[in-house]
Amino acid sequence: MKQLSGKAFARIVERHGWALLRVHGSHHIYGKPGSIVRLSIPMHGSQPLKRGLLAHLAKLAGLKESDLFAG
Repeated sequence: MKQLSGKAFARIVERHGWALLRVHGSHHIYGKPGSIVRLSIPMHGSQPLKRGLLAHLAKLAGLKESDLFAG
């Protein structure tokens, strides 16, 4: 799996229906209507998310790897 920054991942989840609920420090908390799942995405400049965290967040968001790196 390639690497993405928190900011880039946040843009992807927003395109898939997730909305920013609040900001707590350097973490942006996203939710989706009708879902109890919350995504806490760390925003540390352009620093990439670690591979395991990216995979975990993508799984919670219901995204496939092809959704993350499509054109």
